[in-house]
Amino acid sequence: MDGLVTQMHGAGIPYAEAVRQFKKRYILEVLAHHKGNQCKAAEELGMHRNTLSRTLAELDMNTAMIRNGMRRPVASERPDRLRIQNVANAR
Repeated sequence: MDGLVTQMHGAGIPYAEAVRQFKKRYILEVLAHHKGNQCKAAEELGMHRNTLSRTLAELDMNTAMIRNGMRRPVASERPDRLRIQNVANAR
C-alpha cells in the first residue's frame, strides 16, 4: 500500500481522487467476493444496504454491470462441455 500511495502522490493525484479510487476498488473487491450480492457486501463493509447503493451511485459505479459481470453466463453463451470433452478424448 505504501508503494501505491507514493506512486499516486508522485503522479500528482489529489487526495479526494485517491480516496475515491480506493473506495471504488475496495468496494468492487468486496462485491466480487460476494458475487455481486450487495446485502452481504454491505454487511461486510459495515454499512447499511442503502448506504452501499448510494455510495455506488456517488462513485458512478454501474451496479447492473457489476452484477452481470459476476453472474454465470446463460447456457447459450457457455462452452459446450460435451464438445470440449470429445475434442480432448479424440487426442
